[in-house]
Amino acid sequence: MPITTQQLIQWKQQGRKIVALTAWDYITGRLLDAAGIDLILVGDTLAIALGYETTLPVTLEEMIHHAKAVRRGVKRALVVFDLPFLTYQESVQQAMHSAGRALKEAGVQAVKIEGGHPAIVETVTQLVRAGIPVMGHIGLTPQSIHQLGLKQQGKSPTAGEKLIAEAIALEAAGAFSIVLEHIPSDLAAQISQKLTIPTIGIGAGSECDGQVLVTSDVLGLSERQPPFAKVYVNLSEAIAQAVQDYAVEVRERKFP
Repeated sequence: MPITTQQLIQWKQQGRKIVALTAWDYITGRLLDAAGIDLILVGDTLAIALGYETTLPVTLEEMIHHAKAVRRGVKRALVVFDLPFLTYQESVQQAMHSAGRALKEAGVQAVKIEGGHPAIVETVTQLVRAGIPVMGHIGLTPQSIHQLGLKQQGKSPTAGEKLIAEAIALEAAGAFSIVLEHIPSDLAAQISQKLTIPTIGIGAGSECDGQVLVTSDVLGLSERQPPFAKVYVNLSEAIAQAVQDYAVEVRERKFP
């Protein structure tokens, strides 16, 4: 049975950890789904896979194109679509149009947007009222890289209280889950305890209700690894070796 947003909330209540990874193509989506991943995020980190330095340049059209491919490979996992930079910040109407296209054209089940300030909270409220499930994202928000950099967020008491307030406001607005990125583990634990919806951590310690990583980081395919990522296999080396072995066999007339 396909996983639903309500199921994720039930899992939090039951103490079952939620496992999430990113995908940008059919093959990865199919493999992650077959491996039993609960939530697949079509992340705007697609921009990095396309050769950009940050997530900012990726467009809604590019995201929809790749999300369609992921969705075709997934039968069970919940597929969440990362709304890219400047596709939801201008107005509720813009957000509604972008999120609607993601659900209608790509076939995803939910969207994710960054931030927790009042305008974003109002956007979440209106999207949820329109029947669009929304995942929040606070802490280090990569679309604000030129404002925040890549530093850990929420380290001071004031900053921590602000993130707690944002999380509570996003839950009240109807978000079904919130990503907590690169914040102190004790703060993530506090937020997780205060919410009835699941928190999905990335660089936020072990007390979140689930964890997400960028799949290329997990597989050792990224040029730069964030400090909180763990490499489970080095596919960069494995791929390079396989290609070199193939080249040698072709040149030495051993293949075919």
